[in-house]
Amino acid sequence: MISPRKIKSVDFYRKIPRDLTEASLSGAGLSIVAALSMLLLFGMELSSYLTVSTTTSIIIDRSSDGDFLRMDFNISFPSLSCEFASVDVSDVLGTNRLNVTKTIRKFSIDSNLTPTGSEFHSGEVLSHVNHGEKSAEEFVEGSVSLGARNFDTFLHQYPISVVNFYAPWCYWCNLLKPSWEKAANQIKERYDPEMDGRVILAKVDCTQEADLCRRNHIQGYPSIRIFRKGSDLRDDNAHHDHESYYGDRDTESLVKMVIGLVEPIHVEPHKLALEDKSDNASKTLKKAPSTGGCRIEGYMRVKKVPGNLMVSARSESHSFDSSQMNMSHVVNHLSFGKRILPEAFSDLKRLAPYLGGSHNRLDDRSFINQHDLGPNVTIEHYLQIVKTEVLKSNGHAMIEEYEYTAHSSVTHTYYLPVAKFHFELSPMQVLITENSKSFSHFITNVCAIIGGVFTVAGILDSILHQTMTLMKKIELGKNF
Repeated sequence: MISPRKIKSVDFYRKIPRDLTEASLSGAGLSIVAALSMLLLFGMELSSYLTVSTTTSIIIDRSSDGDFLRMDFNISFPSLSCEFASVDVSDVLGTNRLNVTKTIRKFSIDSNLTPTGSEFHSGEVLSHVNHGEKSAEEFVEGSVSLGARNFDTFLHQYPISVVNFYAPWCYWCNLLKPSWEKAANQIKERYDPEMDGRVILAKVDCTQEADLCRRNHIQGYPSIRIFRKGSDLRDDNAHHDHESYYGDRDTESLVKMVIGLVEPIHVEPHKLALEDKSDNASKTLKKAPSTGGCRIEGYMRVKKVPGNLMVSARSESHSFDSSQMNMSHVVNHLSFGKRILPEAFSDLKRLAPYLGGSHNRLDDRSFINQHDLGPNVTIEHYLQIVKTEVLKSNGHAMIEEYEYTAHSSVTHTYYLPVAKFHFELSPMQVLITENSKSFSHFITNVCAIIGGVFTVAGILDSILHQTMTLMKKIELGKNF
C-alpha cells in the first residue's frame, strides 16, 4: 500500500506556509488589473464562441433541384386585353411552348391595375376557326354599318345586336366578310327588322371609328360582340357589358349562333336569355373584357439553359395592328426557385446580411411605353441568375435561393411588339457555409486566458518587487 507521504511527493502545487508570505500594495493593484483583464478577455472569447461565422466560396453549380427551374411571376399589362394575352416560353435547346395556360391565370384590370372581376378564361379565343369554303359568287351586303353617331341608338333599339368590329386591311376580316354578309341577309329574311325587330347584324370599321373601337376594347380583328338591350349596362366610362363570339365564322355557324340568341325571347318575353344553354354556346360565347388591361400571374418550369419568357398578343384567327399595341407593364413579382417567405430571409440575416436583396429585383417596377417612343415598341429584360446556397456546419442545407441582376431596354420592331424576359443561369453558385466553434476550443481558450494572464501578472509582479527591493537597498547605501 502506497503511503500518504509518497503520494504527497507528486504534488505539483506545493504550499508555502502563509506566515512566510508577504502582501504588498503593488501586488494587490496588479492582481486587480489581472482579474479585470481575465474578465474582459473571457467576455470577448464568449462572444466569439456564440457568434457564428461563415465562409463564402464559388463552386460549380451542384443543384439538387434537377434540370428545371421554377419561375414565379405576376405582371400587369394596362393596355393588353386578356382575350389575346399569350405567354410563350423558348430556350436554346429548341423548346418552344406557345400560349401556356395550365399554370397561368388571367384577370382583367382597370387603369389602376385593380382586377375587375373573376378569372378570365380564354377558351377557344386563340384557336383556329372555320371560315367556310371560299366562293367566287358575289354577295349583297346585309349588315348595317355603325359609327359613333348611331352606335348607341341601334344598341338600344334592338334586343340583340351582333356587331362585327373589323379592319379593311385584316386578312381574317376579309375571310369573314362573305359569310358575315350572307348570314346578315338570312337573319334579315328570318327576323325582319321592321316587323320582328328582335335582332340586327352590324359592323364597325375600326380604321374609321378608332375611338369607338377603343371604347369597346377592341384589340384584335375581327371581334364579334353581342350586345343585349335588357342587360346592356354602362359605367362612368360608357363601357358596355357584353359578350364575345369565338366560334366558327362560316355562314351556317353564324346563323345558328344568332338563332340561339333570338329564339328564347319568345319563351321569356320579359327576361332576355343572355346565353344559349347548349354546350356549343358555352364554348363560343364568353363575356367580353370590360377593360383593356390584363394581369397575368402563375409559374413556369423552365430548363436551366438560356431562354425567354415572352408575353404578346396571339391568335390563330385574328389580326393585330402593331402600331396600336402597347406592351407597357408593371412587374408585381418575379422570382426564381422555390418561393421563400420574408421571415426566412430575416432569420438568415445574421449569416449573410446581403442575402435576399436581389431575390425579386424587378418587383414593383414599372416599364411604361411613353408616347414619345412611338409605335411598335418591344420592352426587353435581361436577367442573369445566380444560385446561393446556405449550409449549416453539419452540411445540412438551410436555404437555396436564386438571385438575379436585371437590365431593361426598349427596341423598335417591324413585327408585333412583345414583352420579353431573357434569362440565363450562371453555371457557378455561391456557397455560404456556417462555421461554429466547438466547446472544447472555447474551454481551451478560457484556460489559456486565465493561465496566461496569471503568469504574465506573476512575472510583472516579480519584476516590480525586485525593482523596488533594489531601490530600497540603494537608498540605504548598501554595497552589492
